[in-house]
Amino acid sequence: MTILHLALTTDWEAAQKTGEYRHSTLGRTLEQEGFIHACADHAQLHGVIQRFYRDVTDPLTLLTIDPTGLDVRMEVPGDAPEAFPHIYQPLPVTAVVSATAYTPA
Repeated sequence: MTILHLALTTDWEAAQKTGEYRHSTLGRTLEQEGFIHACADHAQLHGVIQRFYRDVTDPLTLLTIDPTGLDVRMEVPGDAPEAFPHIYQPLPVTAVVSATAYTPA
Protein backbone atom coordinates (compact mmCIF):
# COMPACT_ATOMS: atom_id res chain seq x y z
CA MET A 1 0.00 0.00 0.00
CA THR A 2 1.14 3.54 -0.73
CA ILE A 3 -0.27 6.99 -0.01
CA LEU A 4 0.05 10.21 -2.01
CA HIS A 5 1.02 13.81 -1.29
CA LEU A 6 1.15 16.73 -3.69
CA ALA A 7 4.12 19.00 -2.95
CA LEU A 8 5.42 22.23 -4.32
CA THR A 9 8.49 21.18 -6.28
CA THR A 10 10.66 23.72 -4.46
CA ASP A 11 9.60 22.22 -1.09
CA TRP A 12 10.40 18.69 -2.29
CA GLU A 13 13.80 19.80 -3.62
CA ALA A 14 14.62 21.40 -0.26
CA ALA A 15 13.57 18.21 1.55
CA GLN A 16 15.98 16.15 -0.53
CA LYS A 17 18.82 18.30 0.80
CA THR A 18 17.78 18.02 4.47
CA GLY A 19 16.55 14.41 4.38
CA GLU A 20 13.01 15.14 5.49
CA TYR A 21 9.88 16.83 4.17
CA ARG A 22 8.10 19.13 6.66
CA HIS A 23 5.23 20.72 4.71
CA SER A 24 1.63 19.87 5.52
CA THR A 25 -0.19 21.49 2.63
CA LEU A 26 -0.10 24.71 0.63
CA GLY A 27 1.38 27.47 2.76
CA ARG A 28 1.39 25.44 6.02
CA THR A 29 4.17 23.52 7.66
CA LEU A 30 4.03 20.33 9.68
CA GLU A 31 4.59 22.42 12.81
CA GLN A 32 1.64 24.71 11.99
CA GLU A 33 -0.81 21.95 11.05
CA GLY A 34 0.38 19.13 13.33
CA PHE A 35 0.50 16.57 10.51
CA ILE A 36 1.16 16.20 6.79
CA HIS A 37 -1.94 15.84 4.62
CA ALA A 38 -1.99 12.84 2.29
CA CYS A 39 -4.42 10.94 0.06
CA ALA A 40 -5.25 7.25 0.12
CA ASP A 41 -5.58 7.01 -3.67
CA HIS A 42 -5.82 8.95 -6.92
CA ALA A 43 -9.57 9.54 -6.50
CA GLN A 44 -8.96 11.39 -3.23
CA LEU A 45 -6.05 13.23 -4.82
CA HIS A 46 -8.27 14.42 -7.67
CA GLY A 47 -10.76 15.88 -5.17
CA VAL A 48 -8.00 17.63 -3.23
CA ILE A 49 -6.59 19.10 -6.43
CA GLN A 50 -10.02 20.42 -7.43
CA ARG A 51 -10.61 21.99 -3.99
CA PHE A 52 -7.18 23.36 -3.14
CA TYR A 53 -4.73 23.30 -6.07
CA ARG A 54 -6.75 24.50 -9.08
CA ASP A 55 -5.16 27.94 -9.11
CA VAL A 56 -1.61 26.92 -8.19
CA THR A 57 0.84 27.94 -10.89
CA ASP A 58 4.05 26.83 -9.16
CA PRO A 59 5.50 23.48 -10.31
CA LEU A 60 4.12 20.50 -8.36
CA THR A 61 5.55 17.07 -7.57
CA LEU A 62 3.44 14.03 -6.76
CA LEU A 63 5.02 12.02 -3.94
CA THR A 64 4.15 8.34 -3.66
CA ILE A 65 4.91 7.30 -0.09
CA ASP A 66 5.43 3.92 1.56
CA PRO A 67 3.79 4.44 4.99
CA THR A 68 5.53 1.45 6.58
CA GLY A 69 7.01 2.56 9.90
CA LEU A 70 5.47 6.03 9.72
CA ASP A 71 2.93 7.43 12.18
CA VAL A 72 -0.02 7.52 9.74
CA ARG A 73 -3.57 7.83 11.00
CA MET A 74 -6.73 7.61 8.91
CA GLU A 75 -8.93 10.52 9.98
CA VAL A 76 -12.07 12.27 8.80
CA PRO A 77 -11.28 16.01 8.69
CA GLY A 78 -14.08 18.46 9.43
CA ASP A 79 -17.13 17.76 7.31
CA ALA A 80 -15.31 15.52 4.79
CA PRO A 81 -17.27 12.44 3.73
CA GLU A 82 -14.21 10.15 3.88
CA ALA A 83 -11.07 9.41 5.86
CA PHE A 84 -7.69 10.72 4.75
CA PRO A 85 -4.22 9.57 5.82
CA HIS A 86 -2.40 12.08 8.01
CA ILE A 87 1.33 11.71 8.70
CA TYR A 88 2.19 12.75 12.27
CA GLN A 89 5.93 13.22 11.85
CA PRO A 90 8.44 14.67 9.41
CA LEU A 91 8.42 12.60 6.23
CA PRO A 92 11.81 10.96 5.64
CA VAL A 93 12.75 11.28 1.97
CA THR A 94 13.61 7.57 2.09
CA ALA A 95 9.88 6.78 2.54
CA VAL A 96 9.12 8.38 -0.85
CA VAL A 97 9.14 5.60 -3.44
CA SER A 98 8.59 7.95 -6.37
CA ALA A 99 8.45 11.68 -7.02
CA THR A 100 7.06 12.71 -10.38
CA ALA A 101 6.28 16.08 -11.88
CA TYR A 102 2.55 16.74 -11.70
CA THR A 103 0.78 18.73 -14.36
CA PRO A 104 -2.89 19.61 -13.71
CA ALA A 105 -5.23 18.45 -16.44
